[in-house]
Amino acid sequence: MADHSTLIELSFTVSGHVSRPTAQTYEAVADPEQLSQYFTTGGARGRLEPGADVTWDFADFPGAFPVTVVAAEQPSRIVIEWAGTATTSEAGTTTTTFEFEPVDDDTRTRVTITESSWQPTDEGATSAFGNCQGWTGMLAALKVWVEHGINLRDGFYK
Repeated sequence: MADHSTLIELSFTVSGHVSRPTAQTYEAVADPEQLSQYFTTGGARGRLEPGADVTWDFADFPGAFPVTVVAAEQPSRIVIEWAGTATTSEAGTTTTTFEFEPVDDDTRTRVTITESSWQPTDEGATSAFGNCQGWTGMLAALKVWVEHGINLRDGFYK
């Protein structure tokens, strides 16, 4: 009998609710000007839509990261790929999917972020856990930015 418990890749999903409609919440992620206000503390260039030239820069991890937009279905879904360490893809990238689901007659949005995948190694686990921490922080910062106009990351990392 085969052992089906063998771990072949690492991935994660984080989610949370934002008390704003899906279109507004989606736009806060897709629009580089808004994203730069609460997440990409070093700035974002390019709208999250297929074919756009997108880079993200973080004050805590200096150097612009190229981001490839695989899909964008406004206001429900964005899929991106970007470079990772110890990934399972031959290109050395991970895939991140943002899903925006209306809740309570679209007065709130459930945001779900899934990223995959890394090799089931120490290096893969370190990368996956680091990105999981980053996306969890992004969700909290998104909520506070969209609901209250506050940059939660301001001064957080330095």
